[in-house]
Amino acid sequence: MSTAEHIVFVTGRLARARLEKVAAGLPQTLHWSIADAGVKVAALMTEEIIRRRVVLPEGATRIVLPGRCRANPEHLAAHFGVPVERGPDEVVDLPAWLGLTARKVDLSRHDLRIFSEIVDASKMSVDQILAKGLDLAGRGADVIDLGGLPDTPFPHLEDSVRALKGAGLRVSVDSFSREELVRGAGAGADFLLSLNEETLDLAFETDAVPILVPMRPDDLPSLDRAIERMLKAGRPFLADPILEPIHHGFVDSIARYRDTRARWPEIDMMMGTGNLTELTEADSLGVTALLVGMCSELSIRNVLIVQVSNHTRRTVEEHDAARRVMYAAKADSALPKGYGRALLALHDKRPFVQTADEIAQAAAEVRDPNYRIVIAEDGIHLYNRDIHRVGTDAMAFFPDLDVASDGAHAFYLGAELAKAETAWRLGKRYVQDEALDWGCAADADVEDATAFKKAGHTRHSGPDAPPPGTRDARLAGPEAGASPPETVPEAAARAAASPERPQDPPSKLVCGRLVPADKA
Repeated sequence: MSTAEHIVFVTGRLARARLEKVAAGLPQTLHWSIADAGVKVAALMTEEIIRRRVVLPEGATRIVLPGRCRANPEHLAAHFGVPVERGPDEVVDLPAWLGLTARKVDLSRHDLRIFSEIVDASKMSVDQILAKGLDLAGRGADVIDLGGLPDTPFPHLEDSVRALKGAGLRVSVDSFSREELVRGAGAGADFLLSLNEETLDLAFETDAVPILVPMRPDDLPSLDRAIERMLKAGRPFLADPILEPIHHGFVDSIARYRDTRARWPEIDMMMGTGNLTELTEADSLGVTALLVGMCSELSIRNVLIVQVSNHTRRTVEEHDAARRVMYAAKADSALPKGYGRALLALHDKRPFVQTADEIAQAAAEVRDPNYRIVIAEDGIHLYNRDIHRVGTDAMAFFPDLDVASDGAHAFYLGAELAKAETAWRLGKRYVQDEALDWGCAADADVEDATAFKKAGHTRHSGPDAPPPGTRDARLAGPEAGASPPETVPEAAARAAASPERPQDPPSKLVCGRLVPADKA
């Protein structure tokens, strides 16, 4: 970051004090100013309001908008003549967003190929297999694995392979039947699962790449002999020592992956993760992250995954997220920390973005009847101009709410309070009118960041009802009660604000302990 850069943080009246406090803790080498547009709620500023009410100080080189501001950065950049970006949703995340407390995260790359098995393909029609394969590919799978079942005919195997290949997908055939493997390879399958030293001749009868396995999971010498034969022939292959379930050889099987990599440092390997994710009744995301971390350490660049149980319904997305995080961390020679929230489904690292005192200060400045809901370490806070209540039970707030004649508004507040209670109990971020972020465990809503949310179903819920939350606060006009705009220079803001606690200095892992990087 150039020392000549001068960032202007645009904000509103309610968020200004918080922004000043966070900005005051930024490094002295970073030059910035705060442009308070004078409106109460920064998220409701329009492009027209920002153009009229924001004046850039001399030397400004970049503008950062509040994360929830719906103004179009490109339009504003054309107006002001400097780059305009949308910052983080929460002010507390500003240092990390600027790259000052953590590395810039690039999760666009990975080096792990996902084979996703359709376990009951023989019982499905060709059209069903094609639809399933396209769905798995859309979720992140790179190869569609057609699983054959013992004693179950698969007469449409060739048609299924050709249909998937015709759709541009890579295909593997997974069967204990040599005859099905031959048929799949003849139809154009890219990979065959699995061959051992007794069935290895098939690898020389087809162009499909075989996955080699030992005769028994504990018989690594048989895998070594198969590997040696393929290497001497100069033929491509993948080697899979077989991951076994917990209490059925799991730890020993992990050691076999390590031993195989040590003996054959240059070969391509595969790990089938289903024996852990499917056969362990635990949230699969953490199991997946750990196994993909092992693959990263051992340079295993292929995984075979399966989704049969309901608790593994997101296994493709989980492996896809984990491979990107582990790749980025390995490229940085770093721990897999600070690479986004995709692998954090239940808990957030920093769930509470405001303290109880800061919420009380914000509540004291409210002059309208709209209910605001936020959470802090001490519980759920609900406030408007008349009340400020704190609790941990969503239902207990009802007697204090002025919604007796407005069922729709009561419904809205009940839903939001229940969501807030869930977030507080789990330690997750909560934002009123926004869905909870479940990482890769659930699809996130895709929204137009330059458009305001549509009014909710409870907007017209009674003749005297206030708008629900901030979703419809703009109906009263974002400039209602606005104060004159003001640009606060860096020196004045630093002098007036108590900075946030300085972030921990960069650290390195030395002998199992994190120590400051300059002392490592």
